[in-house]
Amino acid sequence: MDIRDAVEMIWDNRKYITNDAKTAISHLNEEVAESLKALMKDDLDKAKRELQDAMSCLFIAMKVLDVDVEESVNRQIEQMKKRNSKIMIFKEDKVEIYVDGTLKGGWSIWGNEDIREAEKLAKEFGCEIRHEFDKKEQNDK
Repeated sequence: MDIRDAVEMIWDNRKYITNDAKTAISHLNEEVAESLKALMKDDLDKAKRELQDAMSCLFIAMKVLDVDVEESVNRQIEQMKKRNSKIMIFKEDKVEIYVDGTLKGGWSIWGNEDIREAEKLAKEFGCEIRHEFDKKEQNDK
């Protein structure tokens, strides 16, 4: 089934009538909250049902806000494909962070503990880690 057709069918069969975006988003929020509550109680079946209801509410809210659902899906896919290239480079006495090849920041490192903490941050933020050291230091190893 075409997603636009699905949205129209859900719109035509909705339980509540509104053209108010706040009301539509509020209904969406309620269904997501109910799904989370069911999950917290380990009721997976109810969580799934509530999430399915939330999907309908999402489509209704998108229709109220005049959002093209197919265009939105395509835009989200493109954004997900455009993952930023994040690199954390460890140098002799500092760390530098590059995003898409542009230096965004850095700080001094004083010892192994600083290096471990920076590596934790790199992993947390999905950065590639590179170690660059003085040529003399590398030759000494």
